[in-house]
Amino acid sequence: MVVWWLDLESHPVTSYERLVAFRRTQPRTPRIDRQTVKARGIAFAVFSTPPVAGKPPLVAINGGMIFDHGMLWPALSPLAAHRQIILYDLRGRGETSEPPNPSEATIDDDAADLGALRRALGIRQWDVLGHSWGGGIAMLGVARDMAGTRRLITVDAVGPTGDWMPILRRNALDRLQGESRNRLERIDEAALTSSDPEIHAEQTQAIYPAWFVDGDMPSRFALPRKLNPTGSAVLARLRTQRYDWRHELSNISVPALVIHGELDPLPVETSTQIASTIPSATHVVIPAAGHMPFWEAPDVFFPIVEQFL
Repeated sequence: MVVWWLDLESHPVTSYERLVAFRRTQPRTPRIDRQTVKARGIAFAVFSTPPVAGKPPLVAINGGMIFDHGMLWPALSPLAAHRQIILYDLRGRGETSEPPNPSEATIDDDAADLGALRRALGIRQWDVLGHSWGGGIAMLGVARDMAGTRRLITVDAVGPTGDWMPILRRNALDRLQGESRNRLERIDEAALTSSDPEIHAEQTQAIYPAWFVDGDMPSRFALPRKLNPTGSAVLARLRTQRYDWRHELSNISVPALVIHGELDPLPVETSTQIASTIPSATHVVIPAAGHMPFWEAPDVFFPIVEQFL
């Protein structure tokens, strides 16, 4: 495991000003085309930018578990200047069809879909990026499809075990104030083992402001309220089972880049555990960034990703 801890001067601007300044240096956001791809009995909504000759595509898996690819697009559009970006809505989310019984959905289903989707698209090998819960799906999916994966990137991903869950709640409460804090406190964590979509929708709304270091950012990137039975069932099962993926992750042999925001309420130690579990991992901590480094520190995040790829 290689560890980088970036030591940069603080930026005397807001996070939004920093993002706007960075995006002004980038090409215009490319078009994104939609197609329906069938794999494992599911009709997946797949979105892609134009191919780039001589470069493998990069598939990006969004977090949130109940949300669609819009969590990462156009956020990751700067990467499209040098390679094709492929995004898709997970089974039962967004415009992708539901599984036969959403209440029985598991993250293992999502992980198995990754390789199946690559094969259905006719892609020999691609790079894989996953953010937050999408990082968990990416790691498990790559462990099952290493022949089809060139490189793996996790961005503020959930840990190899569920030990981070109570720590995240404490850190989020410490960051929130007033009614925002009260709203999260009112959620009984035991209730999150239920697959009730209303409970998980409220949880994502209540914790969302804590993901950012700059308190102005949540209003800049408002989070839609989503009721999703499939994603809620997956989340409830993960909380109930107190998962442990260390065995699967220890078998990943492709080069991996583990990125984490220094001030993410999802603790940095979570990414340290990932990087310690994946044998060929490089660990990078981005200063002054929370859970969304592609928004709060784009001038640092994107060059790191480009260099690794």
